[in-house]
Amino acid sequence: MSQLKLQHCSSSCVQSSQCKIEPMIHGKQTDRISAQQQENLINLGNSDQKRRNTYAGDRFIPMIKKKFNILSETKAPAQDIASSQAALEMLYKQQILDQEPVMEPENGSLKFVNQNNFQYKNDHVHYIDSIDPKNYNSPLVDHKYFALPETMSSYYGKYIRKIAKVPFKVLDAPQLQDDFYLNLIDWSNQNTLSVALSNCVYLWNAQSSKVTKLLDLSNDIVTSVGWSLRGPFLGVGTNNGEVQIWDACKLQKVRTYKSHVARVGTLCFAESMLSSGSRDKSILQRDLRQKEDYFFKQTAHKQEVCGLKWSPDSQLLASGGNDNKLYIWSASQHDKPIFKFTEHQAAVKAIAWSPHQHGLLASGGGTADKTIRFWNALEGKLLLKEDTGSQVCNLMFSKMDNELISTHGYSQHQIILWKCNGMKRIATLVGHTSRVLYLAMSPDGYTIVTGAGDETLRFWNIYPQCLSESQNNKCALVPQNISIR
Repeated sequence: MSQLKLQHCSSSCVQSSQCKIEPMIHGKQTDRISAQQQENLINLGNSDQKRRNTYAGDRFIPMIKKKFNILSETKAPAQDIASSQAALEMLYKQQILDQEPVMEPENGSLKFVNQNNFQYKNDHVHYIDSIDPKNYNSPLVDHKYFALPETMSSYYGKYIRKIAKVPFKVLDAPQLQDDFYLNLIDWSNQNTLSVALSNCVYLWNAQSSKVTKLLDLSNDIVTSVGWSLRGPFLGVGTNNGEVQIWDACKLQKVRTYKSHVARVGTLCFAESMLSSGSRDKSILQRDLRQKEDYFFKQTAHKQEVCGLKWSPDSQLLASGGNDNKLYIWSASQHDKPIFKFTEHQAAVKAIAWSPHQHGLLASGGGTADKTIRFWNALEGKLLLKEDTGSQVCNLMFSKMDNELISTHGYSQHQIILWKCNGMKRIATLVGHTSRVLYLAMSPDGYTIVTGAGDETLRFWNIYPQCLSESQNNKCALVPQNISIR
C-alpha cells in the first residue's frame, strides 16, 4: 500500500512539473522564450522526472538564470527594488571592501561588475591602473566616484555629498597682502596653520584654536611660508631675499640663508631638500643636512619665479614664472629642465601634482590666460585644457578623491571644486570680496582654508563631517592684545 502511495505521489509530481513547463513553451510567453531556453526547459523537465523516479522524492530544483547583473538598467522604473539593492551593493564595495570601479568599453562609464561565480557572460572590462603611464591618453579617470543612476539617487540621496556654500569659520587676518606672486599660508602635517601678516608669522592650532606669534621681522616683510614634509620646521622667505628655517615647537630660528638678491615668493620642501624661487629669476636647491648655502642654482626663467611644487615622490619639480613658462625638473638632473611648456599666456603661479595618478600635473594661468591645463609630466604632453573664465590663483588636488580645487581672482573671486573626470564643476564657493590668492588644506583632507585681499581667512568643508560645537564661526587670527593695523 505504501509503495502505491509513493508511485502515485511521484507520478503526480512529474505531471505537475510537466504541466508547469508546457505552458511556458506553448503558452502566451512563447514569443519571449528563445529556442535555447525551450531546450533548457525540456532538459530540466526530463532530468527532474528521472531524479524523482529514482529517489521517489518531492524536492523542487529551481532553474538558475544564465545572467547575473548587479547593476540594473537605468531604464528600470524608480519603484524597482533592485535599484535600491544595487546602490547598497555599490556603496558597500567602495566603502567597506575598498574595491575600485571598472571602465566599460562600450560607453566609457565606471561601474561595478558582478563578481559572482555563477556569471556566465564574461564581458571584457578594462581595469584602470592609476600608475600605468599608458593610461595617460585618458588620464582624468575618476577612481573613487561613480555616477549613481537616476533611479538610485532618489532612494539614496543622503549618500550624495552636500557641500556647504558658506564657510564654517572666518578668521580676521589684518594686513594679509593682496599680491598674486606671494604664498603666505600653509598647513602642516601636525595640523598647524602658518599665516604671514606683513612682517609677522602667526601659528594657528586647528585643534585648540590657539594663536601663537612665531616671529616678527622689524626691517623686513614676509613674502612666503612653507612647512617641511615631516617635523615642525617652517621655511620663511622675506622681501630682502632671505630664507629662514624655524622650529615651530621651540619657537626659535634654526638657520638663515642669504643667497637671493630679491624677494623670495615661493618655498617648497622635498624630503631633506628645500627649493626657493625668487624675483631674481633663480631657483636655489638646498640640502638642509649640508653646511653650504645651496648646492645648485637654476636660471631657466626669464622673470620672477612664483610657483614651485615637488611631486609626491620627490622626483620631479615643477616651476612656474611670470614669463608664462612652466618647467619640469628632475631630481637627478639639475642643470636643465627635462620639459618646457609655453602654452600659458600669463604668469603661472598655480601648480599641483596629483596624488592619485603618477606624473599628472595641473597648472593655471593668470588674468590673460584663465585656463587650467593638465600635463603628462612623464612624457611632456598636454592632456587637457579648461577655460575657467577668471584668473587662476591656486590649484590643489583633493587627498580623498580624484578632484581638483581652484581659487580665482579677477573677476569672480570664487573657489571651484572640480571632478577631474570630464572637468565637471561639483561646487562653486563664493564669499571673498577680493582675489582668492591663498589656499591650504588640512592634513586629513576634509577642510580647506582660503585667504584673500579682503584680509580674511575662510574655512570650507569640502568633505562634510561633524564639527565641534565649541568651534566659533568668526574669530580673530591675531590675539586681541596684539595690534598690527
